[in-house]
Amino acid sequence: MYLNVHSWYSLRYGTMSVDKLIEEAKGRGITRMVLTDINNSTGVMEFIRKCRKSGGIEPIGGIEFRRDKKLLYIGIARSKEGMKELNDFLTEHNLAKKELPDRPPLFVHAFIVYPFSMHGHPLGPNEFLGIRADELHLLYKKGTADIKDKLLVLHSVFVSNRIEYRLHEYLRAIDLNTVLSKVAAEDRCRETDQFLMPGELEAKFAKYPFILDNTRRLLDQCRMDYPEGKVKLNRKTFTGNRKDDTALLEKLAWEGMIYRYGKSNREAQRRLKYELKVINALDFCSYFLITWDIIRYSMSRGYYHVGRGSGANSIAAYCLRITDVDPIELDLYFERFLNEQRTSAPDFDLDFSWDEREDVQDYIFKRYGSTHTALLGTMTTFRDRSVIREIGKVMGL
Repeated sequence: MYLNVHSWYSLRYGTMSVDKLIEEAKGRGITRMVLTDINNSTGVMEFIRKCRKSGGIEPIGGIEFRRDKKLLYIGIARSKEGMKELNDFLTEHNLAKKELPDRPPLFVHAFIVYPFSMHGHPLGPNEFLGIRADELHLLYKKGTADIKDKLLVLHSVFVSNRIEYRLHEYLRAIDLNTVLSKVAAEDRCRETDQFLMPGELEAKFAKYPFILDNTRRLLDQCRMDYPEGKVKLNRKTFTGNRKDDTALLEKLAWEGMIYRYGKSNREAQRRLKYELKVINALDFCSYFLITWDIIRYSMSRGYYHVGRGSGANSIAAYCLRITDVDPIELDLYFERFLNEQRTSAPDFDLDFSWDEREDVQDYIFKRYGSTHTALLGTMTTFRDRSVIREIGKVMGL
């Protein structure tokens, strides 16, 4: 019944980690719920993996879309294709810096749930109205004949208990850069926006069993069919086929070996031959070639780069000029970077100057396409000093 659950990835709004969300839900006998963090899907894969690992809860992914802090609609994915539709829609507006529209496009593999205040607007086949328990009295005035099949239970979850609600208020004040007493009601969640005891939510809608049936029916259609197992590289080849990739990588690496070591260094020849065999066996030729291509571009522009991390253990990377550290001279072992038991892609760490980095990124996006290229970010959390500073502000100190 929980179509609108939030973790702490609803930044400066939600308070619960994914682990705590699952723990709280299990403690109340909840077997299905939808994670719909505000304007992002950062926690969805973590949520799916941890639900699968712990068992007992069927995870469903979604996104809550807001504009200027106002709830517009909630997207609920029917499948991984539906999750992609929701992410593509959000990404398009983020990259173009466009405001989210009042109505999204009609999704094929995802549902849209509007707040009940949108009653009166025409609804598509995958569009519904979510109604809170404290809004049920409005049905007496409006009637349900025209929307009977479109009404769903809408009970949001942001906090775990009343004490944690205070933390939510602090986070809202921090986000709004104001003191606690000036956080308006519309800028906070409700104190009741938490998991209810078993049977309590159903009891609130007992006079409207068709709303409960509609909600169950929608959840029955959702399956997060993400496969488990080996992580696969996004781009399988550099040249168009694997055979040509292997030939090109070997050609470039042996040319680079002569550049780095000359023609008669037997140790370099032995190690390079071994590394190329492992790289080819694990199907990572395209990864090395893509990285080489990035370096080739940056060097053509006269940019200085530093290849660091465990990638510096590879003599193939040294010969391709991805790194400038000689693994033979420093007695570095290739197996620390890549070995035949590894299933995930290797990781090259490349540093560029701050005033040249954006041009390199622009080349990568144009060369490989925005549908296959992405920027990764990290979440910065509050630490001791920042907590004291921010809480002091919202307390007016």
